[in-house]
Amino acid sequence: MEAIKTITTEELEQKIENGEELLLIDVREDEEVAQGMIQGAKHIPMGQIPLHLDKLDKDKEYIFICRSGRRSENVCYYLQEQGYKVRNMVGGMLEWSGEVIV
Repeated sequence: MEAIKTITTEELEQKIENGEELLLIDVREDEEVAQGMIQGAKHIPMGQIPLHLDKLDKDKEYIFICRSGRRSENVCYYLQEQGYKVRNMVGGMLEWSGEVIV
């Protein structure tokens, strides 16, 4: 199994500040995202990822986010096996110090 690429919360915040075009997917549950999400992130709960594969482009890289980085890592392994380009935000929202939208 190939290692999952990662991005730190600091690296992601810098990319956002630089205005980079990013594809962010938050895989937390509804009640978790109600507390705040990173601006521009799309919400697809972990259990619904298999139902949304047709909406993901295998030529683009997606950054996955959850509370601590474990669920998003599992999603990354699953999608990487399906041929998608993925990156996991390590530390998750617990380590995110940037702005959030509610």
